[in-house]
Amino acid sequence: MLNKQLIEDTLSAALSTGGDFAEIFVEDRTNSGIVMIGGKVDSTMSGRDYGVGIRIFKGFNSVYAYTNKSDKETLISTAKKAAAAVEGASNSQVLNLIKSDTKNIHNILIDPNSVEKTKKVQLMRQAYNTAFNYDELITQVTVSLSDYVQNVMVANSEGLWKEDKRVRSRLAISSVASKNGEMQSGFFGPGASKGYEFFENLDIDKYAKEASRIAVTMVNAKYCPSGKMPVIIDNGFGGVIFHEACGHGLEATSVAKGLSIFSDKIGQKIASPLVTAIDDGTIPNEWGSFNMDDEGTPSHRNVLIENGILKGYMVDKLNGRRMKMSSTGSGRRQSYRNAPTSRMSNTFIDNGKSTPEEIIANTEKGLYAKYMGGGSVNPSTGEFNFAVMEGYIVENGKIKEPVRGATLIGKGTDILNKIDMVGNNLTYGQGMCGSVSGSIPTNVGQPMLRVSEITVGGREGEK
Repeated sequence: MLNKQLIEDTLSAALSTGGDFAEIFVEDRTNSGIVMIGGKVDSTMSGRDYGVGIRIFKGFNSVYAYTNKSDKETLISTAKKAAAAVEGASNSQVLNLIKSDTKNIHNILIDPNSVEKTKKVQLMRQAYNTAFNYDELITQVTVSLSDYVQNVMVANSEGLWKEDKRVRSRLAISSVASKNGEMQSGFFGPGASKGYEFFENLDIDKYAKEASRIAVTMVNAKYCPSGKMPVIIDNGFGGVIFHEACGHGLEATSVAKGLSIFSDKIGQKIASPLVTAIDDGTIPNEWGSFNMDDEGTPSHRNVLIENGILKGYMVDKLNGRRMKMSSTGSGRRQSYRNAPTSRMSNTFIDNGKSTPEEIIANTEKGLYAKYMGGGSVNPSTGEFNFAVMEGYIVENGKIKEPVRGATLIGKGTDILNKIDMVGNNLTYGQGMCGSVSGSIPTNVGQPMLRVSEITVGGREGEK
């Protein structure tokens, strides 16, 4: 993407005022997106994003600059402007870049850029028709299809020089059911690190029906009672609670600065002995996976918590300096406009030994959260507030009537320690995670699990 001499000249300019590390990140990305509302295409988007980011370290401090041009004059000028913010003696470091191959873990069969938009629209219309015709209470369906191909190059003053290609595809279906002036929604957004073959092999009708089924079930449900009670959280996207309430607190972004409740707790018990939590960017073709991170480090499988004991963090290069730890392949960014920092990939609670049937049968009275919705978290304390998209009352070991309006309120560390049953049916859910280095694709996941007590917000009475 850039020739060796230009890379070395740019890195030398970046180090000219005394920086002790310099890095170049080049991105060439093509994006495509279509949104369908009411069975008709509402908007389309396609374009190319190209640019170069230059980063300089001096000790624990860093400077970042970027440009959308890659000619020699612009790159040298941008590097020198960034270097001007670094004080110190001139650094005449000798650079010796050696280009190395990146191991590819993703088998991409069909380049999404090679597929006509009309073919993608036909697929979307199938999803729309299935979702809209599910029930007469469905009043609106929105379908979106997106894909991108991102080519990146990373080179740095330590001699690293790598290139990588990332391809991702996603379909999102949102259904709204209306009854007596009230509305409830259901959503599914499957995605993968795959090309157009992902859509061709996807059970579109299954996801479309499920989005509408959730909406119809909830619009017919009564309101959830409030209070403290056992809560069963189902697999897949249920892992969003761990991601938000605990996962961010295990990123070096907050740990290195002592802003996390998990700082300096390696080797300590922070969760139930039933809990093993992992961040794994090496799973082939998963939504949050990658061959190498945005600093050129190969993706890792990082055990964060093992049998309740904190084992490690997700670490990037800069925060690794501060913590005296090596990178765990967790340096990620949205685009060349963002400096990387430690971020999650595919983050999940691992399988336990209980079956879902055993978990439900052993719950005398509580709430079953089948699908989770959105929420908010204070990352410094782990306090969270999450909506339940689809919930049910559990009584005498059986799932009873559906309830709506349920909210789970608590603190990440408390919830981790109150997990008293973990299932054996691990699956993943796809999402976009926002943080200081932008919005990136991440998987959340878990098997079904039970928390012995969570504060549930709701209200008594009929709908």
